[in-house]
Formats: sequence, structure tokens, C-alpha cells
Amino acid sequence: MGVTGTPTNINQGTKTKGGIGESTLRPDGTLKVTGEFAYSSDMWHEDMLWGHTLRSTVAHAEIVSIDIGEALATSGVYAVLTYDDLPAAQKTYGLEFKDTPVLACGKVRHHGEPVALVAADHPETARRAAAKIKVEYRELPVITDEASATAPDAILVHENRDDHHIGHVPHPNIVHRQPIVRGNADEAAKKADVVVTGEYVFGMQDQAFLGPESGLAVPAEDGGVDLYVATQWLHSDLGQIAPVLGMPEEKVRMTLSGVGGAFGGREDISMQIHACLLALRTGKPVKMVYNRFESFFGHVHRHPAKLWYEHGATKDGKLTHMKCRIVLDGGAYASASPAVVGNASSLSVGPYVVEDVDIEAIALYSNNPPCGAMRGFGAVQACFAYEAQMDKLAAKLDMDPVEFRQLNAMEQGTLLPTGQPCDSPAPVAELLRRVKAMPMPPEQQWLAAGEQADVRALPGGLSNTTHGEGVVRGVGYAVGIKNVGFSEGFDDYSTAKVRMEVINGEPVATVHTAMAEVGQGGVTVHAQIARTELGVTQVTIHPADTQVGSAGSTSASRQTYVTGGAVKNSCELVREQVLEIGRRKFGSYHPAWATAELLLEGGKVVTDGGEVLADLVDVLEDEAVEVEEEWRHRPTEAFDLRTGQGNGHVQYSFAAHRAVVEVDTELGLVKVIELACAQDVGKALNPLSVLGQIQGGTIQGMGIAVMEEIVVDPVTAKVRNPSFTDYLLPTILDTPTIPVDVLELADDHAPYGLRGIGEAPTLSSTPAVIAAIRAATGLELDRTPVRPEHLTGT
Repeated sequence: MGVTGTPTNINQGTKTKGGIGESTLRPDGTLKVTGEFAYSSDMWHEDMLWGHTLRSTVAHAEIVSIDIGEALATSGVYAVLTYDDLPAAQKTYGLEFKDTPVLACGKVRHHGEPVALVAADHPETARRAAAKIKVEYRELPVITDEASATAPDAILVHENRDDHHIGHVPHPNIVHRQPIVRGNADEAAKKADVVVTGEYVFGMQDQAFLGPESGLAVPAEDGGVDLYVATQWLHSDLGQIAPVLGMPEEKVRMTLSGVGGAFGGREDISMQIHACLLALRTGKPVKMVYNRFESFFGHVHRHPAKLWYEHGATKDGKLTHMKCRIVLDGGAYASASPAVVGNASSLSVGPYVVEDVDIEAIALYSNNPPCGAMRGFGAVQACFAYEAQMDKLAAKLDMDPVEFRQLNAMEQGTLLPTGQPCDSPAPVAELLRRVKAMPMPPEQQWLAAGEQADVRALPGGLSNTTHGEGVVRGVGYAVGIKNVGFSEGFDDYSTAKVRMEVINGEPVATVHTAMAEVGQGGVTVHAQIARTELGVTQVTIHPADTQVGSAGSTSASRQTYVTGGAVKNSCELVREQVLEIGRRKFGSYHPAWATAELLLEGGKVVTDGGEVLADLVDVLEDEAVEVEEEWRHRPTEAFDLRTGQGNGHVQYSFAAHRAVVEVDTELGLVKVIELACAQDVGKALNPLSVLGQIQGGTIQGMGIAVMEEIVVDPVTAKVRNPSFTDYLLPTILDTPTIPVDVLELADDHAPYGLRGIGEAPTLSSTPAVIAAIRAATGLELDRTPVRPEHLTGT
């Protein structure tokens, strides 16, 4: 329409498509499934060198000497670096406090710690040269558990600690301690008609992302370095890399390269600093790519844990009290252990109403592999334990386990153990009702098929170990609670730069953030938000880098909430500027420019009644509107170090599972037949992506239950199974049917009412599967993962 014409009404055909609430396709999806997507390990520079890391072969030792002569003399080797070659006074790094050396100095504290670096003209040359480095160790006793860590004569993993946690921990080998005390658990226990206790063991899990750690560092003409890397948090990396290079941050320019999964394992530094050091020393681009063996040593893992729980209940099923103690093994360096402790303690009660609690959670320093962030972040370990306790209580009271949970379920308005009220929907009882009401899978499907039975439907699968003999079915339920976003007073913000202009006669929006796209679909959602707020079809997502403000980490189920909120906010500010341009140019042509609520829809300026006032092309012409703004959610606060009280979290997410398993009781083999899930997502911005997140998290939780564990030798603290041959992962053949029931109960405090969804399904799927195995076998089963020998007693 011309700007002087009569306004027309916008029709359905001209409305913007691909906005929030639609299952738009992922822009990277086709490239990934066809093998054309460029991951960080695919990067190439024509004159690049290859970097390799020499790692310690022992878990705890003094370094007596390092001889690099033979390695340095190897043909094709350009550099060999040790601790003595580090260029800056700052020689350590870390997420919360800097306790991790860039290269080992005088001592190694865990198996696989980096000791030296090699750069060569071929990856095999670099590997062979590294093998020629001679390191003499004087081995020290290893700290492997709480008893050895806190003994009066225990060797200190870190001498002379000066971090901010040292003042409130009872021993220097304890990274952090968080008690939570509310009411009087001892007095409340006297009211209990039944009391159950349990001791639980949770194994160490690997993130097992398929894309190994990799990156390319390119020295720049200004003396700085350009780093292309797969990571979860560009600006956190930057803040750790620049000081150890002795450079200002503006000289270290980071760009996100293709990320092949993360799940928390890329939140810490791996090869980033090492590649930069080698590039700056040689003056050449340096590429580093870990193989799978090295990847097991190159990133942190999920904390293994021991958990002691006591619950009481009245004879009519109401919980009276809860006591628990959680010991997390953080390994040799702190990483995210303090925050994991905060999560484990504050969420240890689960999604239940318990007035009187006495909780303690600690993380240890040890000589085991370092542990840090992984999907679920402390809440997973606690959920396994408290859900086992709920089943014990229900059995002792002769109550249905789902009805018992519903009777004690929290809801909106419930005060959590930290004293924080839950001020958004908490449909715990409804999720349990829905998951229980889902149709059950048919019994013994393989029996009706007779000779045509597909053995993949049976325990043991293609191993053909049974045709149904000794196979028993079990059903189990679980529900969990997970916080969303960074907590305990952390300044959790994100930044979005949004630009709107006319390109080739069409309005186009460009969204630029530093959000790490690790497979979660954030780039898809950002484009959907821009289409919704700006009414344009064409949206360009700028590559993530450090030339824009921080987006925080792609973790804690926070990116759609926080960076999505930042994109929404910047789009709204751009829209206001665009409308102001329109009012200035065309306001005299129609009174609605001054009086109506104006929107951008289908490439036009429209009133809330649907009248079209102008084309965006006519409004913008040669002008471009650009806004870069930070956005924050509501503030949180630190937990009190004595009582654990405080409004520590910004939002909660809930999911419930029903697991159906079949167990070969003779061989101890388990087949998960179905893992039904009900989850509240607040608002499904992309329903298909929501479904994918829930199903993916569910399978990761199943892996914890029956397969996955990094096995560490209790005597030597060495990793026994650093390969996908011995570290077992669920494959498509192990994946059960996963029906999902999605609730959308808006959180009024969040953008679009959304709720972070990525982690909650990982919590409750694990205890649901193990509950189902208990139901099938009658066994106690108090550890993860459940192995065949636990079921057969062998």
C-alpha cells in the first residue's frame, strides 16, 4: 500500500510465519544430518601446526624432572612447552577460583593432568614427540574418598588455599560445605509413625559428547590471537585465557566453532590455553583435537556421590522430617563444585513439602578426576536418593507410591527448605497423575510373536541371550525438581545485539549474541523471537563471538530464558525505534500512529486491530536500527552459610517419569520398554525442540541408571575405562518408546512464560528406571548404575 492510501486489514496469509509457538526447522539441522556441518575438529588453516598434550601417567606425584631434549630434536617439531615456558605471572585458571595450573608445576594431582605441550607439522609427529618427553615422578599417597581426604594426617591436595570458601569448611580438603537447617528435624522425628533410612552411591558419569575437544588458534598481526573453539561459555573462557597469556582481553578474540554436544563438559577450559600458547610461541596457527581416550581426561565429569537419608512420615502418609548428608567428590580441582554443592543441598528434599529438615552437602578435593558441570548439576544425585526414599516410605505404609508422592507434593506458594517461596506453578501432583494415566505398553510383546519375535525387544537384545525365559516386568515412578539459571546471587545476565534494515528490498533482522549453540536449538529460538517481535521473515543469526557482550554459559537450562530474554528485549527496543521513525515520517497520514497500539507483522506496521499503516521497507528505507543491551532476570541471593536460608534460585522446573522395564533375572540384563514423561514447560517456544530436549534428557538419565560409569581404581586413582568400548552409552537399540505429555503453565516472571526444560527430564528418569528394576526383582538397589552382578548376586 502507499503511505497515503487507505489502511487495509492484515490477513492470515500476510502474518509472519516461523515465530514462537511453531516447530520451525533448525537452520543447522539438515547440514548436521547430511554430514556437511563444519564442527570445530573440521577447521583447517593451510600453514597450521598440530598441538598435542603430554599427560601424567600417575594420579599424585612430585615431578622430579622433565627432559624435553629428544622431543625437541624430533624432525617436524616446532615447540615443546612446560610450566617454565608460561609467559605470564598468572599460571592458573578456574571457573570459580583459579586453582588449576595451565601445565603441572612441581606436582600432578590427578591421572591425565597436562604436563607438557608439543607443536609439530603433523599430528602423528606431535604425538610421537610427546611420547619422547621423559618425566620422572616421585609418587605420593592418593586421596580417593572422604576418609582419606579428612583424616587428621591427610595430605592436602592443595596447600595454602586462599579462596573464599576456606574460612567455612572444616578441612582444607573440603572445597565447599552448605548446610540447610529449617525447623527442628529431631523434634519432628518424634511425630513419625514410620522412619526409613538409606545409604546411596551415585557413580561418576561422563558427558560423552560425540565431538571431541578441538580448536584452532591463529596468531594475529597485533600480537594477539584469534581462537576458534567449541565451548559453552565464550566470555568465561576469555576471562581465564587472557591473564595466563599476559594479554588484555581485547587481544584475545574468540569465535564459536561447530560444537558437537556439551552437557556441561565444555564449561571448563580444555585445550584453549594450550593452543594459544603454541600458536604464539611458533608464530603459526595451531590446531588441537583430542582423541576419545584423551577426551576422557580433558574435561570434567559428573560428581560421584554418597548420600545418607532419613525420612519420617505419619501413618496417614504425611512427611514429618528429613535428614540427609551428601558427599560429592570434586576431584583434584574445584571447577564448579561449590555451585554443585549449593544445588545438591537446596534441592535435596525434592518437590515435596517437608517443614523440618537438617541437610549437609560437601564437595571434596581428591586425586580422582576433576568433576564439575553436567546436565542436572547436583540435583540428579539427590533425586536418585530421595525418590528411593519415597518408595521405601510408601511400601512401609502400604500406600501406592504415586499417591504417596501426590499427598506430599509441593505446589505454588510452598516454602522450600531454604525459606524461599515457590512463586510460579509447581504442578507436581498433576504431572504424576498424567504420567500414571498414560496407557501401559502391551505385556510381553515378544511372546505373541512366537518364532518371529524380535530379540531386540528382549533383555540382551541382539546377543540373543533369552527368548523370554526368566524375564520379569517392573514399573517404577519418579518426579524431580531442578532450578533454572545461575543461582546464589550470581549476576546472571545476557547480551543481545539486534539490527534491522532493508536488504534487497526486504526488511531483515540480524541477531548477534555470544550464546554457544551446542545442539540445544538456541539459534532456532532466537530467530523465532525476532520474527515474533519484529514481524519479519528474514532473520540472520550472526556467528557467536566475543565482539558482543557476554551471553553467559549454555548450561543450567538458562539460555532460552536469559539470552532469549535478551533477544526479546533488544527486539522490543528496536521495534520502538522503528515505530518512532514511522511516526515521524507518516504520523500525519493516519491518527492510529499516535493513538493505537502498534505492532510489526508480516513486514508491515499494523494496529492491534489488524489495520496496516505502512510497509517496513517504506519506514526504514536506507536507515538501519541497531540495539545492543544486557538483560537480567530477577536477582537471587547467596544461601546463609550456617542455615542455608535465602532466595537462591530464580525458577524451578518439574518432570515426572514412569518406567517400564523387563529384566532377565537369570543373567541380570535389563531392557527398558518405555519411559513415559510428563513435564511442565511454561510455554513451548518450539514444540518439536521441546520434545527433543525431553526425550534426550530422559535417555541420558536412563544411561545413568543401567550403563554409564567412569570406573576409577580406588588404590591408584587411575581411570580404568577411558573409551567408548568400556564406557557404555545407550544407543538407538537401547532407546525405549518415550511418550511425552507437555503442560504449559506460564511463569509470569519469565519471557513468554517459558520455563527452562533441558535438565529436569534427566533427574527423574534415573530413579524411575531403578524403581522399575526394584519392582521386577524385589532387590534394594541403592547405587547407580545397576549392573548385572547387582541383580544376580554374582
